[in-house]
Amino acid sequence: MRRFFLTIAVLLALPSSARATTWAEFAVFRGFKPDDWIFSTEFGLLTKEPYLLSVGFLNWSPHLDVDPQPYIEAGYYTEHQKFIVGAIHAGYKNEAILGYAYDFNRTWRVQIDWLSGAENSSTIGFTCNITRDFQMNPALYINNGPGHDLFGYVVFSYTFHLWGKTGGKETEKIGK
Repeated sequence: MRRFFLTIAVLLALPSSARATTWAEFAVFRGFKPDDWIFSTEFGLLTKEPYLLSVGFLNWSPHLDVDPQPYIEAGYYTEHQKFIVGAIHAGYKNEAILGYAYDFNRTWRVQIDWLSGAENSSTIGFTCNITRDFQMNPALYINNGPGHDLFGYVVFSYTFHLWGKTGGKETEKIGK
């Protein structure tokens, strides 16, 4: 699942997300400077691997009068390789989404993705599952515009199980 705003947001504010079911996820970003609330969601229409199909929206900011950006993504997931293709409507135009990830094992994943448009970026990075609930995700953004500026970031995330303790079983199924 893509969270373009969440990867940068961790450095600037307080993001949080909730997975309501195995097919629905909601995310809220609470910005401090500027004072803002940003909402995103994702619904899995097809969640039976190897085929995945999701729709949702990103970056909706009612406070700053920013419209939601609807998207659709299709994926083909094998045990180790994950392929994503999609489209997002942002502002006045449609943009392409491409992504690839390779899972070496339950701990290590390398990933790249690209979002079309000169104002967007390509990303390369990796994920390390330090535990089944604690992850580290350092990556490098490469701006698509002139100059191809580089921006580094690292995200640490922890999953709190609010109900239905999975004991990491869902992670086992997904991240072999």
